[in-house]
Amino acid sequence: MKKNSILLIMILACISLGSCDDYLNIVPKGKKVPSTLADFEAFLRDEYTIGQTPIYNALYLLNDQYVWKSSLNNMTLTRANYLWDESADRITLNKADEGTYYLLYAAISSCNLILENVPTATEATDAQRREIMAYAKVIRSLCYFVLVNYYADTYEAATAATTSGVPLITSSIINAPSRQVTVQELYDFIIQNIKEAIEQGLPQQSMTVIHPNLGAGYALLARIYLQMANYPEALRYAGLALAQNDELYDWNDYYNRYSDIIEDPEKFDKLPTPTDYAYVENYYFRHGNGSSNYATAEITIPVERAERFEEGDARFLSRWKRRTVNQDTYYTGIGSGYFNWGGLTTCEMYLIKAECLARQAGNNDFSKAMDALNAVRRTRIRPDV
Repeated sequence: MKKNSILLIMILACISLGSCDDYLNIVPKGKKVPSTLADFEAFLRDEYTIGQTPIYNALYLLNDQYVWKSSLNNMTLTRANYLWDESADRITLNKADEGTYYLLYAAISSCNLILENVPTATEATDAQRREIMAYAKVIRSLCYFVLVNYYADTYEAATAATTSGVPLITSSIINAPSRQVTVQELYDFIIQNIKEAIEQGLPQQSMTVIHPNLGAGYALLARIYLQMANYPEALRYAGLALAQNDELYDWNDYYNRYSDIIEDPEKFDKLPTPTDYAYVENYYFRHGNGSSNYATAEITIPVERAERFEEGDARFLSRWKRRTVNQDTYYTGIGSGYFNWGGLTTCEMYLIKAECLARQAGNNDFSKAMDALNAVRRTRIRPDV
């Protein structure tokens, strides 16, 4: 009898465990477990998670964004950076402003999820899988490049191998093991990933502008090599990017189209920004500080920053206008829409090309550098200046 009871308990336990397994395998109503390539590619379209690069405090520190006087009364990281307060305890203050860190690592986690699962994703060819993985590698590399320059020291060839960088995380699993690598290790990882993406078939024409194309891969390498002061490689990759797309937006044409608003100091009508998803200069569109959920206004800049623009700069004149409200005088943004503040564009490649040519010029011959720079100036500076 005792043996029969034990046997019955064992049978019931097996049935119960089997039922639990079946229950755990049931997908909750309204939920979906990603399995197809389309499921994983959808993570790349989640612009709120993967397409933001919030660097507000870098803008405050560089005096690139105006802060209202009423916002400077309390001791915050914004106040410390905007006023260059060296006595502020930035370690303590930073705990209240870690959006840059968490949002970029959230984007990296999405990319890691894609890279871990796409090789076995269903309803796809091998070429399609490689393409999605290439997108994820470029986006992850861009995020790491921002993080290492935001939270670690600037790259110096002599010290990069011994200077601490940021945590390198390649798994999407929460609390997966990771380590804080050196600046050199992270730069090597970033460069390797971009080159792998190019070799995997990063397409000349990507699925959308929020998917980095081949030009974006080259452009990101140009940016990174410039940061490393490797001017020959930066020049080479800037040239490769421009071979993919060398179009520049004509800001003089934009100025002429909206001159009645631009030239009237009392008009602050919002103008449609051309630097959106359809911007001809785009290699890769990324919101930066902007929102993916709704149109935003151009950032507001300090008077001192505005005064650094060259006279007759149509791009500046078309985007900002001096304004005084109560105790604040600043240049308000008159553009509105979606801004490619965090992506990659052709203009940057022209400027990288110009800088590299200037730094490598022999016999003080800067004519080639000026040719690259003047290509940009022709679309920016008013012809009557």
